[in-house]
Amino acid sequence: MSFSAEQAAYQVQERLKAITRLVHEIEKERTRNEHTLNNITKTHDKITQEGKVSPYYQQKLKGLYTTAVSDAEQEEELIREALKKIYEIRNICNERRIQSRCAGNKETFRRGDLMNMLQSSAQTLPLWVSKPGEKVPPLCGAVPADSTYIAKTGDMVAALVKDAKEEENWILAEVLTFNPATNKYEVDDIDEEQKDRHTLSKRRVVPLPLMRANPETDPSALFPKGSVVMALYPQTTCFYKAVVNKLPQTATDDYEVLFEDQTYADGYAPPLNVAQCYVIAIKNKKGKSQLT
Repeated sequence: MSFSAEQAAYQVQERLKAITRLVHEIEKERTRNEHTLNNITKTHDKITQEGKVSPYYQQKLKGLYTTAVSDAEQEEELIREALKKIYEIRNICNERRIQSRCAGNKETFRRGDLMNMLQSSAQTLPLWVSKPGEKVPPLCGAVPADSTYIAKTGDMVAALVKDAKEEENWILAEVLTFNPATNKYEVDDIDEEQKDRHTLSKRRVVPLPLMRANPETDPSALFPKGSVVMALYPQTTCFYKAVVNKLPQTATDDYEVLFEDQTYADGYAPPLNVAQCYVIAIKNKKGKSQLT
């Protein structure tokens, strides 16, 4: 979908209005929920005082708990709807950015700004919160893409490229196009200092997660401790081999990883934090990249 600047602004404003309305509805629902929960607490207090659960209180608690569950489900739906609007705004802005770039208006970031942008992008990546029994989709946390998946224009990927010395390295890149006839991607190095464009076979491109996994609801969608992964080294745009040392405990936490570094006695540098979206399954290749 393409948007003119005016259309994009209108679409964003409409969603902002919807978010404002939803926030007010969520607050009303939360207030109603609190009232029900207070009644449940008071009823339990009375039962404790009387030392028994009479048929009256059994029916009353049953009704209160039914109401509380219904209220919670309604609040959940409102929150999910608000999050959906936020993600739609994110997609609209990204679409406009891609359109602008395709029109020849290439973005230019200073190094510090680029690092801040990458961090912000990781923090605002959509969070998958599954419902009971719901399966975690591909490209959520540690769940890989399907073998037939094709990354879309504007998606971030890890790309295996050769430098001037013919050494191979995994870099952070952005997808420009995919040619199904040749099974090759055209990607841009995200590093403004390089500004290199690469044409790569599909096996040399690994899509990054499109959603964060919630450790509290979907711990299975995270890499287990001790997993060998590729992780984006902090303040760089290159991926290196690392071992997961500590998992995220909440939806806003990073992984703690140990990067390979032969200058240390045990072969690993001190632990560093890396966001979920920059930690992916490792790919074996000739001439492994190592920190030096």
